[in-house]
Formats: sequence, C-alpha cells, structure tokens
Amino acid sequence: MTKLVVSSIGPASSVQDGGRHGTQRYGLTPSGAMDRIALAAANCLAGNPIFAAAIEIGPFGAAFTAREGAVRVALAGAPRSADISGRTVAFDTSMTLADGETLTLGFARGGAFSYLGIEGGIEGEPMFGSLAVNARAGLGSPFPRPLQAGDTLQTKPASGTAERRIDLPVAVTGPIRVVMGPQDDEFGDDAKKLFLNSEWKISATSDRMGYRLEGPVIKHLHGNNIVSDGTVDGSIQVPGNGAPIVLMRDRGTSGGYPKIATLISADLGRFAQIPAATGFRFKAVPMAEAQGEARKFWKMLHTLPDCLRAIESFDLNIEALQDANVAGSAVSAVDAVTWQIATGADALAPD
Repeated sequence: MTKLVVSSIGPASSVQDGGRHGTQRYGLTPSGAMDRIALAAANCLAGNPIFAAAIEIGPFGAAFTAREGAVRVALAGAPRSADISGRTVAFDTSMTLADGETLTLGFARGGAFSYLGIEGGIEGEPMFGSLAVNARAGLGSPFPRPLQAGDTLQTKPASGTAERRIDLPVAVTGPIRVVMGPQDDEFGDDAKKLFLNSEWKISATSDRMGYRLEGPVIKHLHGNNIVSDGTVDGSIQVPGNGAPIVLMRDRGTSGGYPKIATLISADLGRFAQIPAATGFRFKAVPMAEAQGEARKFWKMLHTLPDCLRAIESFDLNIEALQDANVAGSAVSAVDAVTWQIATGADALAPD
C-alpha cells in the first residue's frame, strides 16, 4: 500500500469528512469539514464519494510526499501557491505524485481552508461513523488531533486515470445570510439593528469551535444567561461581554447564552472561509428562503460530479514538429543573400 507523508504542516490542519451524525443526543458534535463545497469538489476530482475523508489544510503552508508508489490527489478550496517538485499545479484539479515527489503548498489567499482529496480515500477506523477530527473530544482517525510533520497516511496506489478539473458553480457573494433567533427576543430593536447594520470582523483567536466577532457591543435586554438549550452549526451566541460568537463545526451541542440569529446552512462554508480581520455584514432572511437555499445547496453538492472535465494532454513529437517547418524557411543572420528582399529583375527571375 502506498503512503502520503506529511512533510510539514501548520496548525488548524486535520482529517475531516462530512461529519458524524446521530450522536448529538449524547453530547457529540458533528464536526466535519468547515467548507463542504470545497471538500466535495476535492473528493469528486479524486474519484471519491463527496463526503469522504480528506485533509483540511488551515491558513498556513504544508507539504506532502508520496512514498512506496504514486499517489493521486486533488486540490480545492482557498487558493494558494502549489507545486510538485518545483512544477506549478492548479487548484480545482487532480494530479499524481510520483514516488518520492513532494506537493508544496503556500499560505491561503482570500480564504482560510483548502482541501486535499486523496484517490481511494484515507485509511482509518471510523469513530461513531466518521473519521472527522475533534481534537477537544479526542475523536478522529487515523490521528485524533491536528496533523503533524512526520504523520503517515495509508493510501491506495494511483489508478493512472486521466487527470481532471472541475468547473464549480458561480460562488455566492454579498452579506452572510441569517435567520433571526431563536432568542432574538432577548435583544431590543436597537441591538438587532446594530447587529444587522454593522461591519464585523473575525478575530484571530477563532477556531473550529467558534468564530469570535469583532465589532460593536450587542446589549441584552434581560441579562446574558438563559436555560441551556441545543445549538446548531451557525448559532450566533452573545455572551456577557456583548461580542457575538458564531458556533462552528466543533461547537458544543448545547449552550446557555442567548442566540440572536443563526447562519443559514448554505452560507456556513463561505462564512468559514472569511479571513481574519476581513470586514463583512449580515443580512436577515425569512425561514422559507433559508430552507429554499438549503435545498438548492444540497442539490448543487450532489450534482458536482457533472462539473468534472478531463484535462487534455499533448504528446508532442519533436521530430514531427521539425519536419513540419512551422516557423517557415530558415535564414542566416550573417548571410545577407538569405534574407535580403529581391528587387527589380532579380524578383522576377525563375528559381
């Protein structure tokens, strides 16, 4: 069996899949990829099910080396410089690492997370039905923690099939959409207007559990404590200091702070990709619109395989190109006879 060795890697990088489901009643959060579109795209390119386990790479650089055979991989998500042994490679494509070759990735640009899909998936022992890493809970496989230099992933040998690219649908832009509540009645009209009309930024202290927001202080009407109740991905809690926290994939399953609003599920991935200190705004939408966007989102995810295209390759025959004389007649720069334009009678003379 072939291997993919982590040669170097920054923090906030781990194995993630579509998440573990059906366990929140026991206090286990779903976890899973921060950006499901990017995860699905990387897996489609690698020939895997859309929610198979892949490597979620945080904002910093990383490098991966193939061992004991060729490994086919695919890149999607936040763009960054990428090369294989000095040869530049593109995002949203698949590529094959020959035995001993290294894929080197730079810092993320305009996003936070990139995904490395691996043909055949990642070998590991599912924990509650998933390989997704939740470091706080000690869950995940093959490593229940962020990846480190020297980690080795067991992989399948490269199939040798043609490389592919994916033409992703046009990305949604504009404000991050939310449904107000479920405890928006804990905030006055002025506080809710301030929440929706202000520019926010994500704090550098954020992580997979929650994104802390920097902006105005949101004041409560009746204090900051409520009877603890369930949370979902995208719940926006407002603790006592008035600085909202957006709960992310590794959130707790319940909480005791009022939730002023909830991100719609279709926007959670693009919210997760907003770089720290980049300004953005929220927009309130009706529940019916949020549900419609959720249906469109899931339909789009499951039709991503239809967006795959083969990457054309060319086997150039150098001798054939030389015989074709595509550059025209050869001349000598030091022999005027070969390049001077004929004039007068010389121009009319037969060859």
